[in-house]
Amino acid sequence: MDRLEILKYVDHTLLAQDATWEDIRQILDDAVAYGTASACIPAAYVRRAADYVDGRLPICTVIGFPNGYSTAQTKVYETRDAVANGASEIDMVIHVGALKDKRYDEIEEEIRRVHEACQGRALKVIIETCLLAEEEKIAMCGIVTRAGAEYIKTSTGFSSGGATFADVELLKRHVGEGVKVKAAGGIRSFEDAERFLELGADRLGTSRLVKLMKSS
Repeated sequence: MDRLEILKYVDHTLLAQDATWEDIRQILDDAVAYGTASACIPAAYVRRAADYVDGRLPICTVIGFPNGYSTAQTKVYETRDAVANGASEIDMVIHVGALKDKRYDEIEEEIRRVHEACQGRALKVIIETCLLAEEEKIAMCGIVTRAGAEYIKTSTGFSSGGATFADVELLKRHVGEGVKVKAAGGIRSFEDAERFLELGADRLGTSRLVKLMKSS
């Protein structure tokens, strides 16, 4: 697959705690220049970023990030605020502890409420696969499907591991019809990116690929 074609599937990402507006502006400029699917940035920059790109690029942001253990009401508020500020896509983190406790109905209801707050914008549900057993990953496929979210996403990139080929295969096999898979965390080469897409990923979260293009 051509490198520019691969970049069409990429959420060009910068979520570092010390990211400045100049850092974010560079991410936005590069995302526009290379035709990525979106730029994924901290919520504090969404309004300024949306004004800056002026419709040239979807702006994605993160909710309950990176730990996921804020309350459902807090996540709903964050989502409404992000949408009001111009976010086009929302990536939310589940409460992993609730999943470990098998509080499946609670997680499903939280996702459903956040999805409603998205007001038609795509919701990607981050399940942090590196912390989960296989049965928990499979359970989340059903929960995300029933809750109506558009994507299930592997990782925040802030925990003990990122996307793996095996996880993408597993999620693709178990999500319901119409639910897409986003691989994120540790995608460092175009070869790996292409393999993730071949295995069924519909979106990739990474900052590395655009950097590789710029340095080539």
